[in-house]
Amino acid sequence: MNRFKRSAVLAALALASACSFQAQATLRPGDAAPDFKAPAWLAGEPFEYSLADALREGPVVLYFFPAANTPGCNIEASLFSQAMDRFKARGVSVIGVTAGNTGQLREFSADKATCAGKFPVAADEGAKIAKDYSAVLERRPEMASRTSYLIGHDGRIIAVHSDMNPAQHVKRMLESIPGNADSGTGQGD
Repeated sequence: MNRFKRSAVLAALALASACSFQAQATLRPGDAAPDFKAPAWLAGEPFEYSLADALREGPVVLYFFPAANTPGCNIEASLFSQAMDRFKARGVSVIGVTAGNTGQLREFSADKATCAGKFPVAADEGAKIAKDYSAVLERRPEMASRTSYLIGHDGRIIAVHSDMNPAQHVKRMLESIPGNADSGTGQGD
């Protein structure tokens, strides 16, 4: 691991420790995923994201992150970007949602070091969507926690992973895809 990546990982782990006051997600596998529409960007281009429309195409990984252009969130977006071919091969799309630094999402969505234009990111002003998903920070409910959901084609939650450390979100979501040879129980945590 090069020095820059090692420093970024250590910064993310420090942030994870500092943000240990995250609320645990209360939505569980089998629960209906709340529907939403939100302003979003893909490769810098604006559009309105609709979860219902995305689910018509297949399962969706919905991941919440605290704020664009912060160390841990940049790492997480980069990890999802690097794994997009694996998600697409399984018929799964990805959407990142945040209430933090929403004015930077256009650039964040196109940045080669983060999303690289491979998946959309949506603005969640006031963390309304995050609240519907019980994915807000306990001490800062205006901000999303770092929580990922795999939502099935039927609109029901398949798996959930809630952890301020960005390192395991992609792995956990990939493992939870039904029919995945590497899948564990698919129950999330």
